[in-house]
Amino acid sequence: MATKKSAGSAKNLKDSQPKYLGVKRTDGQVVKTGQIIIRQRGSKIEAGKNVKMGKDHTIFAMVDGVVSFRNMRKTRFDGHRVEKKAVDVVTA
Repeated sequence: MATKKSAGSAKNLKDSQPKYLGVKRTDGQVVKTGQIIIRQRGSKIEAGKNVKMGKDHTIFAMVDGVVSFRNMRKTRFDGHRVEKKAVDVVTA
């Protein structure tokens, strides 16, 4: 028999920091140059007009204007068509 009670293992005690991903500006909202519109992992939403994508796939505004979302069809290199969302900034 053991003289000491065995300790339990600690497998589920750690938690990762939140990444705060998602849409930051919705359709119809006004943005200024450089403001982040979407933070995402991978290019789930494509960058459209007056918008650029950063190296971590963050989409941000290149001009002052109003955010607009749309659906777009994209043809892949193997001919497969896929429908994706795209975000634009419309200048007034």
